Amino acid sequence: MNDYQIAEYLLAHPEFFEHQAELLASVRLANPHGGRAVSLHERQMDILRAKNKQLELRLAQLMHQGQKNDGLMFKLGILAKRILTEQKPAAAPQLIEQVLCETFGVTAAVRIWDVATPYAQEDFVGMPNHEISVFANQLMTPYCGNEIKLDVRQWLTTDAAPVLASESFALVALRNPQGDEANAFGLLVMGSPDAQRFQEGMATDFLSYMGVLVSAALSRLLASSESQCLP
Repeated sequence: MNDYQIAEYLLAHPEFFEHQAELLASVRLANPHGGRAVSLHERQMDILRAKNKQLELRLAQLMHQGQKNDGLMFKLGILAKRILTEQKPAAAPQLIEQVLCETFGVTAAVRIWDVATPYAQEDFVGMPNHEISVFANQLMTPYCGNEIKLDVRQWLTTDAAPVLASESFALVALRNPQGDEANAFGLLVMGSPDAQRFQEGMATDFLSYMGVLVSAALSRLLASSESQCLP
């Protein structure tokens, strides 16, 4: 019999060691850490300890991620509260940039287009080139990475936060929750000096929630909502 057949036999006949109980005490196995040989019981305990350490490590990782998620949800709550209590629609874009900077520690820029007439001259209004418009329309989930091929880096440039300070970026398309969601009406760009902050392939659930929240707040500025806009 080969090793596989022996293992299959023992699994199929668990009563074997009941009939051959003396084997459990006499079998000696090599210690994986070197040194003396150990009994079968001792080897089993070593295996269980190793598995226990792996489970403890996994549990610690899950708890850390849970705490991190709790912190993100709390920060999203702050963002929601601030923009929902802002009475002037035209003040919302700058407020969003400010809250993201203060609460999330990122440099942020909001640019929207197709705005209502009263807001046509505001700083947050941008007329995107064809490449940016197509990119925003096709961006169904947030983009994260260290490189941006679009000409949007300059949006993050301020006196306090030069564009070169950002080493990783997140781009979120803004869509009207009460209108045409197929076409984006704007783009939220975030930059971080931490090159690991926004990584390609990372989970983007919270960024998606943020996009929905910001889109809803800024939809009051759109031409489609002009009849409801406040000056």
